[in-house]
Amino acid sequence: MSARPRMDRRAFLGWMSSRGLALGFAGTALPTFLAACRDQPAVGGTAGATAPSATARATSTVEGTPIVGDVLDFSLGPGDWEGAFGSVTLRLHRALVDGGEAYFIRTDASDEDFARTEGHVFVPRLSGLAPAGRTGDAYLLDDGSTILSSHPGLDDYTPAWQLHRVRAGDVRLRSADDVRRAASRGEIAVERTGIVVNWPVVKWPGGELLVDPDLKEYLGGGQLIEPPDTAGMTVTFKLHECFPEARYIVCDTSMPPMAEGMHIAASPGLADAPSVGATGRVNVFMNGIPGTGPMGYQPSVFDAKAGEPSWSPYWDHFTYAWRDETSARVLRSQGEIEQARDGGELDEFPGTPDTGGQVFTVNCPVPVVAPNTFTG
Repeated sequence: MSARPRMDRRAFLGWMSSRGLALGFAGTALPTFLAACRDQPAVGGTAGATAPSATARATSTVEGTPIVGDVLDFSLGPGDWEGAFGSVTLRLHRALVDGGEAYFIRTDASDEDFARTEGHVFVPRLSGLAPAGRTGDAYLLDDGSTILSSHPGLDDYTPAWQLHRVRAGDVRLRSADDVRRAASRGEIAVERTGIVVNWPVVKWPGGELLVDPDLKEYLGGGQLIEPPDTAGMTVTFKLHECFPEARYIVCDTSMPPMAEGMHIAASPGLADAPSVGATGRVNVFMNGIPGTGPMGYQPSVFDAKAGEPSWSPYWDHFTYAWRDETSARVLRSQGEIEQARDGGELDEFPGTPDTGGQVFTVNCPVPVVAPNTFTG
């Protein structure tokens, strides 16, 4: 298990200090998660898939299946880049926010009928966010347009939206405040549906998710392979492997300093999602078997399979370290991780070792499922 060159802790702390982020929770450095990221060789292969909404480039016998209706194209393995990740192209959707324009992707929904009709993954666990007041508001107007109440860069942004259907007639609406004022005057009718969706915003007034210009590392300069195409209404993400049988994208995280270092959007509104049971759990390795995971070791392990009732795209981050790396092996399930932890083989860190026991949530939708190809 030879180590490949990577940014060491001293270099990382210098990087954080240069951005004013060196001190975080209880004076500790943020975060080991980023310090451990490194370039990795390609593992596994790409698959072709047949689906009405998607075509996939085939480079191996392993096949993937899109489970999000807005998937237009995907590859499980690298294209013409060095990094050991695939790609997925998703359809963009336009919204108005504070009078400007935002563009978002659609992946998950709490309502089974809506999910089936709209090509979303059905995620019952999202339903508790609405009654607890832990969503943004998405207004679906009768002319087919959408208005969002927030966007990245604002303190209340979350990718979780409660849907409202609006009968506006001839009333001109360009912001959530416009909707609320018009509703209070009786000029429009607004129906609160109770449906919660995961619609991450990828481009917004004054900003957008970043493109990685080098495409060598898991994080690199960002999670996009190409800029959002607002003419063609598409966006292409890096596509990462996770156990069990998931290929996921990384959109945003509830911890703003972590978001800056990861080059993704900050979603402070997700911070309370665990309190209403809306989150699952992701297990990330910081040593052991070198591989394609976020910290440069084996792929992460999720606590449920995408599409199961217990699954959520909102992942509470836990980090694990092998006490004796010579005994490290590939772990593929939550049960295997718990057994190794309880047996004294793994140290468990809520969040990362540098977050002082504070867990953060990462929004990682799974647009494609496929057999795992990583073997170590």
